[in-house]
Amino acid sequence: MKNTTDIENTKKKGQKYLGDTGFIIFIAFLSAFIPLSTDIYLPALPKMVESFNTTASLVNLTLIFFFIFYALGTLFWGPLSDKYGRKRVLLIGLTIYTIASILCIFSSNVYQLILFRILQSIGCGAATAVSTAIVKDVYTGRRRVTIIALVQSMGMLSPIISPVIGAIILSVLSWRGVFVVLSIIGVIALSGSIAMEETLETPNTGSIFKSLGRLGVVARNKSFISLLMTFSMISIAGMSFISASSYIYVDGFGLSEKVYSYYFALNAVFFLLGPLVYIKLSKSYSSNSIITVGYTVTSISGLLICTIGNLSPLIFALSLIPASFLGSVMGPARTNLMLEQLQGDTGAASSLMSCAFTFYGSIGMLMISFNFSSRIVVMGLMYLIIGLVSLALWLIISRKPYIKQVSYHKEIA
Repeated sequence: MKNTTDIENTKKKGQKYLGDTGFIIFIAFLSAFIPLSTDIYLPALPKMVESFNTTASLVNLTLIFFFIFYALGTLFWGPLSDKYGRKRVLLIGLTIYTIASILCIFSSNVYQLILFRILQSIGCGAATAVSTAIVKDVYTGRRRVTIIALVQSMGMLSPIISPVIGAIILSVLSWRGVFVVLSIIGVIALSGSIAMEETLETPNTGSIFKSLGRLGVVARNKSFISLLMTFSMISIAGMSFISASSYIYVDGFGLSEKVYSYYFALNAVFFLLGPLVYIKLSKSYSSNSIITVGYTVTSISGLLICTIGNLSPLIFALSLIPASFLGSVMGPARTNLMLEQLQGDTGAASSLMSCAFTFYGSIGMLMISFNFSSRIVVMGLMYLIIGLVSLALWLIISRKPYIKQVSYHKEIA
């Protein structure tokens, strides 16, 4: 029997200037800000080491600190958007992002670049924290799951094209050209925010401190926080690849920046396909089953990486793809299941989700930055161990009575 409150419901919040399709594309663009702001300059990391006459570990701080302060920034942007509205927060955050991107162009040393990247990350947090909240503002039921999947899939275009764009920029310009492109991206996002109609119907009342205090209320939600802590762990392994990929392919396997970008894009293609595959699978299989299989395959992929990943760049890429693909397939199910545990405070929940995933990811980026004899083996062990631990926790928590179960796979899309 169909649940009429859950099937393809869409709240009436029209977008006068963006339209329905343009609105979805805009949300996907906001969701893609992290890969846009990181992946496009990954090919440039080795060049930055030479340009600043410094070490790879110090240059890696431009990436690690970006994620750390991005995570901290999202903690504020989400609750503030619950009080002041999504649009106002986007305008402020994206203005900071654009100005910081311009400052990055003129960095004279690595320490200045680290500082400006921190400012850039704080502004970036507004885009990603608000994008998830906007989806819950506007869509419900299976329609929301479908939109989440579409947005995540469209957002995965960024990891595919960003390294290639970065490599092309490096072939004609220095690494500073990368930040010229990011400045332009900031201006485009600002334009979209100006055109967007506000989606928040009922803002939180009270002081700013009360709004920020909603983070604590959401964090005390047992079902939400247990799922969040379980689902976030896998980003330790995923972000370790983001951080070390250019060193593995360029320094380790001796590939050019351009060829490296192709390998990175190949992996990202499966990130793009994952949410689309989920839409199909969710019609026949429950989200719980999909998540269980996803963690199982991720563990197997980790085993392949640490045993045969060192043999060649192609074997390494093929060993990594199952983890990337199934991780992406699980994405919409995990996001929607967490959102369903709450009745409001969407901005605060979105902030905690972004913060937790990024915090765990920063741990992985920091771990992989150490001078290991084989980054590939360490990365493979991360996928293997974290995949198994996440699977065990998921099997335990998913059976708890306080978890609100959501199932749309028997409904008609």
